[in-house]
Order: sequence, then C-alpha cells, then structure tokens
Amino acid sequence: MKNNLKVSIVQSVIMWENIDGNLMHFGNKLDEIEECDLIVLPEMFTTGFSMRSSDLAESMTGKTLQWLKEKSALKNADIVCSLIIREAGKYYNRLVWMRPDGTFETYDKRHLFRMSDEHEHFSQGSKRLIVEIKGWRICPLICYDLRFPVWSRNNESFDALIYIANWPESRRGPWQILLKARAIENQVYVVGVNRLGKDGQGTAFAGDSAVINPKGIKISKTKAFTESVESITLSLEELNDFRKKFPVGLDVDKFQLID
Repeated sequence: MKNNLKVSIVQSVIMWENIDGNLMHFGNKLDEIEECDLIVLPEMFTTGFSMRSSDLAESMTGKTLQWLKEKSALKNADIVCSLIIREAGKYYNRLVWMRPDGTFETYDKRHLFRMSDEHEHFSQGSKRLIVEIKGWRICPLICYDLRFPVWSRNNESFDALIYIANWPESRRGPWQILLKARAIENQVYVVGVNRLGKDGQGTAFAGDSAVINPKGIKISKTKAFTESVESITLSLEELNDFRKKFPVGLDVDKFQLID
C-alpha cells in the first residue's frame, strides 16, 4: 500500500574488532532479505563496541562505506548502521544512512557512554538527523541516546525513531521499557536493533531487537538470544489516523534546547 514502509531488522553476533569478518557475515545476513525498503544493522557492526578508535577507524571512503554502497544498490534498499570513523583528526561513532544511488547522510552519536569511557575515545555529535524515505520522516539515533528523552523529542518532525545498539544483557529491562516509552510519548514507530553474543570485554548481549507501534505495542517477532532477520511493514496511514484520533501533540510543553 501507498506509504507503507517495509523495514528489515538484523539481529546478530558481531565478531570482535574484525572488520573483514563482519562485512562477510553481515553480507550473508543481507542475502536472506528478499525485498524491503530499509535495512537496519546494529551499532558498530564491523567491530563491536570497541574503544580502540585510533586503530580501527576508517575514512568516509573506506572499505565499509564501499560495502554499504554496493549492498544498498544490490538490495535496492536504504541501509542504516554505525561504524568508527576518523575525520579531521577526530574519531566518531558515526551512523551512516546509505541509499541505493550511493548518496548518504550521517549522524554522530550525541550521548557517549562514559561508563565505558566512550567520551575519552570519540568526539560528540551535535546535530540530529531526519531522513525522508517513501513519504516517511525518520530520526535515527544510537544506543545510549535512548536514555535521553529530550534528544528523542518529536516536535512534529518525524514519524519513526530508530535506535541501533550494543546494549548489554545486564540492562535489557531499561532497553525494552524505554523503546516503548519513546514510541508512546512521541507518537511514532520505534525500531530498536541490538546485537547478540559476547564482545572482547566479556560483555553479553541478548538482542531484544523490536519494532514498537505508536501505542507502545511490540509488532515484531524477533526473539532474544536468537540470530534473526525479520521484515516488518509500518503503516503511515495507521499512524496518522491514530494521531488524529488521539492528538496529544497539541498539548506538548514548549521549550528550547540550550547546548
């Protein structure tokens, strides 16, 4: 149907600091997808959540960007992910939104996870990204951003939030609750894609990837602790109808962010 968006979420293990191995592994995962509009991969999908930024960083013309261009064109679908990028002497946990025609947009992670010293190895982003696809407006964010509702706030500017993550199993409760909260409070679909397995520090990940509708109901079937590629169709018509029938956006508090 018009303005439906088919999203494929890829929940998988990530090989620790193995860029080539992960590109091959996720390439095989993409082969399982027959047809969709958007493919969502986990945060730092080529390395895992490593703080070895200077050793593992790539440029914006590196092998992973070339891989994304090739796979996006091959699947005729947009792909969103993040990786370690070096630019102008700084390092970023950078989200890349790649299109089949080779054009792309980027977002640098705003909230750096200080409990793992991410703020000491990466530079902070300052601007949100809103991407348009098939009549949809989507705001893609990264992992720890999920804990900050002001940064996720919908000022009638988007229809879906995406969170890509390396979110540990030990805190899976907040991940599940906050995905639903962001959907409800913003009246948007929320797509959360998290990794599986253990990283090089021994941290375990349950996945718990999910697609949540604007009422806070999980509409995906992906299970925890299980490798999975699942495609879910989102309805812009249903979203707009819900917003008209229950227009909480008319009563939101107005404020201005001061950095």
